[in-house]
Amino acid sequence: MASGNLTQVTEFILMGVSDHPDLRIPLFFVFLLIYGLTMAGNLGIITLTSADSQLQTPMYFFLRHLAIINLGDSTVIAPKMLVNFLVSKKTISYHGCAAQLGGFLVFIVAETFMLGVMAYDRYVAICNPLLYMAVVSSQVCILLVSLTYLYSLTTALTVSSCVFSMSYCSSNVINHFYCDTVPLLALSCSDTYIPETIVFTSAGTNLFFSMIIVLTSYLHIVLAILRISSSEGRRKAFSTCASHMMAVTVFYGTLFFMYLQPRSNHSLGTDKMASVFYTLVIPMLNPLIYSLRNKDVKDALKRFLSNPCQSFKLM
Repeated sequence: MASGNLTQVTEFILMGVSDHPDLRIPLFFVFLLIYGLTMAGNLGIITLTSADSQLQTPMYFFLRHLAIINLGDSTVIAPKMLVNFLVSKKTISYHGCAAQLGGFLVFIVAETFMLGVMAYDRYVAICNPLLYMAVVSSQVCILLVSLTYLYSLTTALTVSSCVFSMSYCSSNVINHFYCDTVPLLALSCSDTYIPETIVFTSAGTNLFFSMIIVLTSYLHIVLAILRISSSEGRRKAFSTCASHMMAVTVFYGTLFFMYLQPRSNHSLGTDKMASVFYTLVIPMLNPLIYSLRNKDVKDALKRFLSNPCQSFKLM
């Protein structure tokens, strides 16, 4: 690659998850299985929450959009990753890389705030049950989801434009399995201070405000549950938000580990494993978390499997 000549950069080379040739085929089948389960699980959640009349509540409306986001997040990353396991030249075009980064940011930011929206929904349901349908009306649900998507799209366009405004002239080899901000920042031969500041400020701000929503909601939820006199009542109240609490803990824990480390402590090898977790593993786990720990979803699945034609007629 000619030094200082940005027009020469027409493609990038993705190093992938592992540089050991013997692991390519086993890893291909592992990630193919993960992606297949992700597709099946999230499409199942989308179908059930759309078809079953008993799942037409705000909670499952938000869960449906979380499944859409999980599906999009995996689909932005997994197909190209799987192809690269089978080919010798693991390239992605300059514009393809920009599109992949933008798509990834749209879905990861959307997931961050969708989990916050779902925490708010559980707060209203448990702390203000009599006002629930008035506060979280269908119009409010649509507004919250629309704002989440609009904000994530704006953030993705801003950050990806900033990252791809830099020059890439010393190397076009990305030490990652997809186009992400950190390895691209490490690759640039131009001054990365402003792009790096924008990237990490954006990540930190998004995590901070979404976590404030989640923590504030769950603080009120825990206090409300503790005020319930009967142990059975406390158990039922806790069960309505247990799945979401588990999903939130796994997701935010991984993102904090990934993005809020000082730059000097970043290990791209460790970041790859964290990235595998939140781009591929978490989207696979979320349908399992919400279905195995949710009686309503399990009952809806039984109804769907017993009479799928009737379910589709209701859609």
